[in-house]
Amino acid sequence: MIYPPAERQPIVDRLHGRAVPDPYRWLEDPGDPRTREWLAAQDALWRACAAALPGRDHWHARVAELGAAGTVTAPLWRGGRRFFLRSTAGRQHPVLYAAGPGGGEEALVDPGALDPSGLTVLDHWQPDLSGRLLAYQLSRGGDERSQLHVMDVATRRIVDGPIDRCRYAPVVWLPDGEAFFYVRDRRVCLHRLGTAADDDVVILAEERSYGLGSGPGGRWLVVSAAAEGGNDVWLADLSASPPERPRLRVVQKGIGAVTVPAVGRDGRLYLLTTLDAPRGRLCVADPADPGPEGWRELVGEDPEAVTGDFALLDGPGLPGGPVLLVGRTRHAISEIGVHDPATGERTGRVPLPGLGAVGRISTRPEGGHEAWFSYTDSVTPPGVHRYDARTGRTTPWAAAPGAVDVPELTARQVVYASADGTPVRMVVLARPGSGPRPAILYGYGGFGRALSPSYSGYVLPWVEAGGVFVLAQVRGGGEEGARWHRDGMLERKQNAVDDFVAAAERLIADGWTAPDRLAACGESGGGLLVGAAVTQRPELFAAAVCSAPLLDMVRYERSGLGPAWRGEYGSAEDPEQLGWLLGYSPYHRVREGVDYPATLLTSFGGDTRVDPLHARKMCAALQHATSGPRPVLLRHEGGVGHGARAAGRATALAADMLAFLAAHTGLAAPPRGR
Repeated sequence: MIYPPAERQPIVDRLHGRAVPDPYRWLEDPGDPRTREWLAAQDALWRACAAALPGRDHWHARVAELGAAGTVTAPLWRGGRRFFLRSTAGRQHPVLYAAGPGGGEEALVDPGALDPSGLTVLDHWQPDLSGRLLAYQLSRGGDERSQLHVMDVATRRIVDGPIDRCRYAPVVWLPDGEAFFYVRDRRVCLHRLGTAADDDVVILAEERSYGLGSGPGGRWLVVSAAAEGGNDVWLADLSASPPERPRLRVVQKGIGAVTVPAVGRDGRLYLLTTLDAPRGRLCVADPADPGPEGWRELVGEDPEAVTGDFALLDGPGLPGGPVLLVGRTRHAISEIGVHDPATGERTGRVPLPGLGAVGRISTRPEGGHEAWFSYTDSVTPPGVHRYDARTGRTTPWAAAPGAVDVPELTARQVVYASADGTPVRMVVLARPGSGPRPAILYGYGGFGRALSPSYSGYVLPWVEAGGVFVLAQVRGGGEEGARWHRDGMLERKQNAVDDFVAAAERLIADGWTAPDRLAACGESGGGLLVGAAVTQRPELFAAAVCSAPLLDMVRYERSGLGPAWRGEYGSAEDPEQLGWLLGYSPYHRVREGVDYPATLLTSFGGDTRVDPLHARKMCAALQHATSGPRPVLLRHEGGVGHGARAAGRATALAADMLAFLAAHTGLAAPPRGR
């Protein structure tokens, strides 16, 4: 294949005594006429190759059909209203609804109606305590640079905003609904309705990644900030100090643990923490004395499950009094335990629909005997279930809005040994059959994020056609708790790559697939994982997809959100950490004369998290270096970013990825109607 020419420049940086070549530095500048010309030529090449992919129309149609199931989220109760998102077939984005006591629903924010082009996204939303006002954030073109608006829910009239520079800003309303805390430009601010945002009081001026939370009746403010190895947390009693100068008491600071505090309706401070418990435990304390020295363990660490959520049910009519719900994931499978809130003793379990993933537990802020949560698994579209603590029963509350024909499959969790002997798990999804089959090995392995079972219009068509889809739950993720995360970050990042490679070797050894039928796939941090695996062990894979990937780990912190990720990866400014990064940085491990797998890199013009420069530089490097006939292609898409996008664009991307991987692993698309 003849690729668009890309000049290799003799750029070599001297970093801490190391020579670090960077021949495609010029491709970092999207405004350079040479970059634009090169990108246009790559786009033409991709379009020509994509048009020739067998079964591309089938993959598109089937992804769209299975995606038509839609989604619905658990209700968020405020006053007499419940707020929720619902996505239905034919809509490009989920719509935010409110329903009153009578049950009638009203659409509050419909991004598709606001912008028929599909480029506007609803990033975040939070009603006030009465349900009268709604703060919500919109961004356009995928840049996630949100503008915050305030709506009167009854009239749908905009009463405040827009306030810019509110990227996914958490919002905490004051009880009177006249002001709220939020995050702007990575600072915690207080905004009073009707005033100019530039006059807002800055509560915390240090630029950090902040989270905000509140307590019953809006009395309490919780502030957390990302810190090395965990977070720093403060708590303020807003009834004892003015909101412009809240007295922030230290809950924890500089101790290398993640703690999520919440004041309960019973007046206790609950703390979900990894302090002295990598898989998490639940403690209680006096809000007036919130530091770790005053914590008392209520529900201890489970040796095999990660504790990640809790909720207190204390409504009238509970036969045994209040109950405490504790959400866990056991090897990435969700469960909810029922506990005595006084002793922490486990007294039962919330019945769940199957072995899948449960979302956050939602309750009424004024108390009650009910809890709501979303549920999904590999063949179940996301729906909502309701638990009644009076009866101990779980019942469906709101099903996914679309009816779809979901193919049957089996799911197996396989335990295998990584290079250092560590047991790692992977979930193998397949239909009955035997012999090596085309397979996709998917991984992430970063930021403590767990790969849990979930419904996917991307996975199911592949399995339906006879392929095997595998989720590798490698180190760096959160499947086994904080220690699992730490063992795949910083100087131990290579562990995640070793885990992924070992999964590929086990799939081949067990006869699920073969090197000429195996594809690697990952997105964002998973794109980094796949890029590292492919450059270290190219002979294991026939094809690979790296979507929105990090790939130049020497210069990653110079663009996008890279500076915020030094705690995960390290920094090239430190001599020792530069060595870690160069050890696995995919761009720097490309070698000439290697027969690399067929590789598709995808990038997005509005991506402000991971700069598309990573995909451009890696594409040029692989096209120059590969010695075999398998293609290296770049699919670049403008007008979208790293995260949420219009449904039609998401379908097209998934279909193109499947068609590319099928063509290079030998999976034929089944005839239409099968």
